[in-house]
Amino acid sequence: MKSKILNYTVIFQKEPEGGFTAIVPEFPGCVTYGKDLEEAKKMIKEAIELYLESLKEHDQNITS
Repeated sequence: MKSKILNYTVIFQKEPEGGFTAIVPEFPGCVTYGKDLEEAKKMIKEAIELYLESLKEHDQNITS
């Protein structure tokens, strides 16, 4: 099976109380948080993977 590279925009928002919220605008509800930017990047990568798995399990199209 041939793999396809998908690219999505991620918005990192610095929070006043510390840490970063990460949001993927193309995926409603795909939001996570990290205590620092590196953790937020790790968390959003995992959130995207889980979101895509859920789309596949529910026979929904993955947009790119």
